[in-house]
Order: sequence, then C-alpha cells, then structure tokens
Amino acid sequence: MSIVTLQLGQSGNQIGFEVFDALFSDSHCSQGLCSKRENEAYQASCKERFFSEEENGVPIARAVLVDMEPKVINQTLSKASQSGRWKYGQRSCFCQKQGSGNNWAYGYSVHGPRHAESIMNLIQKEVEKCDSLSGFFIVMSMAGGTGSGLGAFITRNLQDQYSNSLKMNHIIWPYGTGEVIVQNYNSILTLSHLYRSSDALLVHENDALHKICAKLMNIKQISFRDINQVLAHQLGSVFQPTYSEEGSSHYRRNPLGDLMENLVSHPEFKLLGVRNIPQMSEHSLAYSTFTWAGLLKHLRQMLISNAKMEEGIDWQVRPPLSGAPTPGKMPVNKNPHFNKSLANLVILRGKEVHSADLGGFKDPALYTSWLGPDNAFNMWKTQRAFNKYEKSAALVSNSQFLVKPLDMIVGKAWNMFASKAYIHQYTKFGIEEEDFLDSFTLLEQVVASYRNL
Repeated sequence: MSIVTLQLGQSGNQIGFEVFDALFSDSHCSQGLCSKRENEAYQASCKERFFSEEENGVPIARAVLVDMEPKVINQTLSKASQSGRWKYGQRSCFCQKQGSGNNWAYGYSVHGPRHAESIMNLIQKEVEKCDSLSGFFIVMSMAGGTGSGLGAFITRNLQDQYSNSLKMNHIIWPYGTGEVIVQNYNSILTLSHLYRSSDALLVHENDALHKICAKLMNIKQISFRDINQVLAHQLGSVFQPTYSEEGSSHYRRNPLGDLMENLVSHPEFKLLGVRNIPQMSEHSLAYSTFTWAGLLKHLRQMLISNAKMEEGIDWQVRPPLSGAPTPGKMPVNKNPHFNKSLANLVILRGKEVHSADLGGFKDPALYTSWLGPDNAFNMWKTQRAFNKYEKSAALVSNSQFLVKPLDMIVGKAWNMFASKAYIHQYTKFGIEEEDFLDSFTLLEQVVASYRNL
C-alpha cells in the first residue's frame, strides 16, 4: 500500500526532500547485510510505499508540494532532479507569489479557502496513481503561517474528503528560544485544529535535533539541512519496510495502519515521538560495534527518562516498583522524571535481529494501568540493515514526553493572550478570541489526560 506525502510550507518541503532522499539512498544501499533476493523485496516494498515509476526508469516521489512562495519549491524540485536518482512529478506542485507572513490566521482563513480546490485536485491525482492507499503523511511546521495555518486547513479537508484514509501529521516543534514572536499562538492553533482532524501527530523538537547534531554527529556549524537529515534518518528508520510478523519473510503492507493500530488506542492520545539508536557521524561509525543488549538497554532508559539521545541519559530514573503503595499514600512527585507510556513500538533492523531480547519493554510498570504490555507493546523486525548501521533500533512512543513542552507553549500563549498582544493580527483575518479559548481548553485537556496516565 502507498503513502501520499504532503509537503507544506518552507519547512515541510525541505524536510520532505531529505526524507525521500534518505528512503531512496537506504533502499539502494549495497550494505544491506542481507541476501540479494531479500534486498530486492525490500526495495520493491519501499518503492510501492513512497515512489511511482516513470517511463525512463527514474522513480517519482508520491508527494504534493505546497508553499505560498516559489523559492523553496523551486530549490526542492531542482535538488531532486539534479540527483538523477529520483524526482518529483512535474505537476505535483502548488505555489503562489505571496507568503503567509508567519500568521496562522492568514494561512488558514485566506490561503486555505482560496487555494483548497487546486491543492485537493493535485492530491486526488496523486491518490489515483496508487493501487492501494495506506494514507497521508503531512509534513509541516507549527511556528510559521503557511505550513501551520494552511496545513491545518488542508488536513481538515482531507478528513472530509478521505474520511476512511489515515492521516498522520509530522510536526516540527519550534525552538524554545523562539524563531517567530507569535510562534506560541501559531502552535496552539495548529495543534488544537490537528487534534480534531488528524489520526496522529508525530512530533520532532528542533531543540532535541539540534543537540543530536552537536553531540552525536559532531557538527560544529549546524544548518537546517543538518537538522533535517537527522530527522529524515529517524523517519526512515520507522517507515522503511519490516517483516509482517515474527519469522515471516514478507514485508508488512500497511505501514500507517499498523503504526496507528499499535500506538493510537484512544482519540485523546495522539502525540507520538521517535527515538533512534545509534546515531553518529560516518567517521565514528567506522570504529564502533554494537550489541542488541547494549542498544536496547540504552533505548529503554531513553524512554523512561525521556532522553532524546543516548548521550547524557539519566540512569537514576526508574519505573515505579510493581506492588508500590496505593496512589493515595504515595508522596507526590516521588519520581517526577519518569516518563509513563500508553504504547510503544520498537523497530529493529540488522544483523542477528532475531536474537534481540525485548523483555525490558514488556514491564507493566512502564505503562498505564488500563492497558497492559500485551496490548501496549509491539515490535517490528527485519534482518535488512538500515543506512549503513549493522544494527539499529527505533522507538515510536505514545507517552508523556510532550507534557512539559506543551504545557509551556500553552502557558506562554495564554500570557500573551491575557494581555491581548498581537490578537488584532488574527481577528482581522477572521480568527476570533473564541477560537483561541477553544484551543486553550482542548490543549489543557490533552495535557491533563497525559499527566494522569
């Protein structure tokens, strides 16, 4: 089954390019550490998901590119075609001459209604090229205007027109120090609208990606491209093919459907995060060896201590002991840094993958009381190595990892709203104070629900 990717705004288009490039590079990598037959099956499965073939043999990304300014889309198209390995479709882009000025309301209320029909027509043409549609992967940021505002509008339209198809929004969480003065307004409006119309929100935080570039990749002057390549590597480690079941040599057909089924068991809990191990520069990789026991020990501790990378993990954090005293007798915040999960999916790729022991992720103490590990934990595997890593593991988690950042963004936006700062920039495009209040209410409920896991 195929996934149609929507690249929205500057950030969405730059990330989308790196994702397709990482998927293509990995599927055509000669270091897959598996048989030729297995490698060909892996390539075919990747292609069915993300690429369609053109007559001259160059694969075309199953994507629609949207931005309100032409510069980034032109650069993205040019980079893909210059690679000579894959490209975007000639009629899969929509751009205008005027951006959204970092204003969510302009993207949602002006560009959305004005251009929705043209954009939905492009999406329909892309869908018609798929033999079978798994769903939509929508790549956008939430701090600006086009990706966030127009992205929320298009996601709502997808919900109306493709109600039976899954929609996963990939969201870039802005730097805490701020890129845009109104980023907190744009963020709460984006999140609250997506919570109503998307099936899952897969979140990457810019601050965490920046740290990975600095500490693990040893990059001295970090560019957005560096950050996007780290992000693309993590997404590739999730979306590339894996076996459909233990002992099977068939690749799973419905990646989005399987992800949702494993991770999103309740409509109140839609926030997903990705962790990946190992991740390092090519130079360091040449001198490194890994065991499954070591990788999984680190990955489990990254989960429970809410660490985004293997360096600097807090090893003091422990899950609460089974048979601990009843909640009424427990001191409040006894273990404030423990990250409780609703559901986890571990994806293992590489050598001797069937010998990996995942027992540590089946501890009931990691999960909420109303969903045991049998339902809350899943694993996917393939012997085919990913992107030159002999062994690698990815963790997609529905957990409390975003409670603090979300609470902070809502708090900062509320402080601005209470003093009526910049509200006029939104009301003049039809977003009323009532819309802000609805967003605050919904997101405060999300924070409370995750806190009470």
